[in-house]
Amino acid sequence: MKKLTLGPLRVTATGGADREGGGDGPAIVLCHGYGAPGDDLVPLARVIDAGRELRWFFPEAPLELDLGMGMESRAWWHIDMMRLQEALMRGEARMLAEETPVGLKEARAALESCLQELSSKFGVARERLILGGFSQGAMLSTEVALHASNPFAGLVLMSGTLLSESRWRAAAANTGAQLDLLMSHGRADPLLPFEGAERLRAILEKAGAKVQWVPHGGGHEIPPVVLERVASFLRERS
Repeated sequence: MKKLTLGPLRVTATGGADREGGGDGPAIVLCHGYGAPGDDLVPLARVIDAGRELRWFFPEAPLELDLGMGMESRAWWHIDMMRLQEALMRGEARMLAEETPVGLKEARAALESCLQELSSKFGVARERLILGGFSQGAMLSTEVALHASNPFAGLVLMSGTLLSESRWRAAAANTGAQLDLLMSHGRADPLLPFEGAERLRAILEKAGAKVQWVPHGGGHEIPPVVLERVASFLRERS
């Protein structure tokens, strides 16, 4: 395992020939969720059996949060959690899906720069690179993939949701047919309602995307059934 900087982001690299992201195998970039530490998803490289040649890269979100829990907390963009909870209680999640979060543009630029350096420094060709993430990291990955000029080898969206609906619909009309992805979401998710993920799936499928849909009975989490399906998805593209 190795810590490095790619573009403006700090990244944890593991797997591959040297267990530090080296070699010439395929690669996956996974982005963590809101309020999590930068290395939150790193254990997935140990529990997901996707082959020893797969190279794992875990970028750390650029914004530091103070959530008062005495631990590192980071975000790709700021979220007004109180407003989100109030909107969900009033049944206004659909309204939030129409919004483009302040900071999404900057987060996308940071991740795109990171991916460019990953290509130049580690020789990761786009057709052998899988992008994905959990929660806010899944939303960011969707934003990047929908606006990418060249398709990724795959997209893994765990507990994400629909944002910026008008923009994403327009982008999907242009690039949706090139997307090959796995989506998972909990039916009991208290933070990002199941409906939002279903609506995103419908938009992508209508645009021609190839979607493997993994609903589960849990909440805002990555249960074993999702880990197994992600492993299969990655092995198919390795």
